[in-house]
Amino acid sequence: MAGRPLALIAGLGDGLGVSLTGVLSAAGYDVTALSRSGRAAAAAAAEAERAGGAFTHYACDLTKHAEVAATVAPIAKRIDVLVHTAHAILIRPFAETSPEEFEAVWRAGCLSAMNVASIIVPEMAARRQATAIFTGATASIRGGAKFPAFASAKFALRGFAQALAREMGPKGVHIAHVIVDGLIDEPQTTQRFGSASSTRIDPEAIAATYLNIVRQPPSAWTHELDLRPSSESF
Repeated sequence: MAGRPLALIAGLGDGLGVSLTGVLSAAGYDVTALSRSGRAAAAAAAEAERAGGAFTHYACDLTKHAEVAATVAPIAKRIDVLVHTAHAILIRPFAETSPEEFEAVWRAGCLSAMNVASIIVPEMAARRQATAIFTGATASIRGGAKFPAFASAKFALRGFAQALAREMGPKGVHIAHVIVDGLIDEPQTTQRFGSASSTRIDPEAIAATYLNIVRQPPSAWTHELDLRPSSESF
């Protein structure tokens, strides 16, 4: 697969991460993925193989900058697409949320983006042609009851993406923030909220939208968009 462009998924998980691997592989990318657990790696590898691409997974704690740098720096010059999906959800009343839990959610959802971007985005700017997409949520724009930690992390990620877009856009790097306003139809959603329903978002559809963002010409870049099922109120 020499010569194929490389996409990096930071925070590989079942559902969206696997769908992104398949869609990007079919579009001509080799895919490298990072996550602390290799739980979704086998499914992602199968998707890449089915689509004719190569897949590599590295076990990596995205909240630790030195670990991210050691893992990503050797391939940073090759990465044309970065998709950040890492997060940690904590559903708990504010009075029951400890400072340690609050910080852990922020580290997983926001600091991880900084750690990955700090290694990859400068290399993208040097080439003046690349895309970095950061995955937001309903909590990026609306803090709900029992979500003080998660909403704070997602608000912070949104601000980080905005600032990065304004700085890196003139340098040829397309920075996008996608607000996923609803539940993604993936195993971890079912584990947390119960059996699947028609109101969930198809991860394949999200992945297809991400690919459309990657393919946008510089004269008409999207920075932020929101995705939700037709049944979702907003």
